[in-house]
Amino acid sequence: MAKRLSPAAIVALKEALCAVYWYKGDLRGFLQQCLSNPAILATLNWDGYKRQIASDLVDYLVRGEDKHLGDLTKVCYELCSITTFTHLKQLDGGDQKAQRASFAIAQLKTLVEPHQKVQKERDEFKERQNQAQEKLKASAAVRQKLEDINARYMALVVSPNAQGRGFELEKVMYDIFELFDLDPKASFRNTGEQIDGAFSLEGIDYLFEAKWQRSLIDGADLDTFAGKIRRKLENTLGAFLSINGFSPDGVQLHSGTGSAMILLDGADLMAVLEERIDFVSLLLRKKRHAARTGSIYINVNQILS
Repeated sequence: MAKRLSPAAIVALKEALCAVYWYKGDLRGFLQQCLSNPAILATLNWDGYKRQIASDLVDYLVRGEDKHLGDLTKVCYELCSITTFTHLKQLDGGDQKAQRASFAIAQLKTLVEPHQKVQKERDEFKERQNQAQEKLKASAAVRQKLEDINARYMALVVSPNAQGRGFELEKVMYDIFELFDLDPKASFRNTGEQIDGAFSLEGIDYLFEAKWQRSLIDGADLDTFAGKIRRKLENTLGAFLSINGFSPDGVQLHSGTGSAMILLDGADLMAVLEERIDFVSLLLRKKRHAARTGSIYINVNQILS
């Protein structure tokens, strides 16, 4: 699930709890298996009506959703996993009760499953990121190389030589691509402070371009880059690095259906050099964000939060 359940999902969860379990004892037994701290159930008034009990519990969990996200996820998952309602059909009016429960579960699934999919993707990304961090920590040679690259880049940040800075940035980026096994193409071209090149990730070729200028990269620069990508093979994507960022109008202009590039800035580069995220994870998360939302830029702090 997402960080917050929608109001509609909260209502659907309460209704499903009421519909699936006719007796309060059965409802309590189900919840005891779902909650990480079953003692929460003792705070509810079990002498009251079942609907009020379900409502009070869900409201309690939602109020502390940061703390109880796992419990909410578990309750929703277990409810959505129920496919038979024979325990209801044995009661008076059982067919009607089972039909109501089936409808309530279907409604809950509609509202919750997209959130669960997003949460699963986030969990998988976090797991990959943790694995990458562990791999990085275990690779003394890689960490040493990153420290060397970081020192070279920081020297460029304070360098007054804008023309020479572009040539040195080319070397920095080539070494990063090589360090993370991205098969950088040797035919990098330096024109002033513009660096062109290419690398491969998960079988996809990326055309790469970088600029280090005081002003934000605007729509015209992105137009030029988009044209270069279109002239390559159909499955070619682009990665544009602007150390000082991009204009919001330029980002918006090139976001949406059909966009074939992702954007990186100086903050992204620093996060990699400071070992807060490995470069491959950064690229994959930006690509996934663009595929899901159409937006070609996401701030690295949003990725790491």
